[in-house]
Amino acid sequence: MIDYVTNPNVANEDLNALFADAWLDHTVRDFSPVLSLNLGHVCALADGALVGFVNVAWDGGAHAFLLDPTVRSDFQRQGIGTQLVREAVELTRSKGVEWLHVDYEPRLVDFYNKCGFRTTEAGVMNLKGKDTEPAIARDG
Repeated sequence: MIDYVTNPNVANEDLNALFADAWLDHTVRDFSPVLSLNLGHVCALADGALVGFVNVAWDGGAHAFLLDPTVRSDFQRQGIGTQLVREAVELTRSKGVEWLHVDYEPRLVDFYNKCGFRTTEAGVMNLKGKDTEPAIARDG
């Protein structure tokens, strides 16, 4: 049985272990700034062990952002990720937020559509990658 808990205290070690298991390119990091500034987060627990996580960031007003839905590899494909997103949606709705955004890779379209998101166009800029200079037309 999986328990879904909103805003539990969760240790950096547990989050880093979860992310290292689920994401090939995970780098150990300190999650405390993220957790202290977010709208909320939801954890999935199996017998008290962390097996899933999702974070909700926000702008302090009408917009929130679903980040890092993550499920431990041996618990994937059991509906846990979908339920984490549902719980995050309800958390966000309960806070009076109007819009919940999510960015994702094309391979995740079906997952997010199943969760109730609709595909829209958006823009993104990688501030640490090789494409750091915005292409802005200049008068000249």
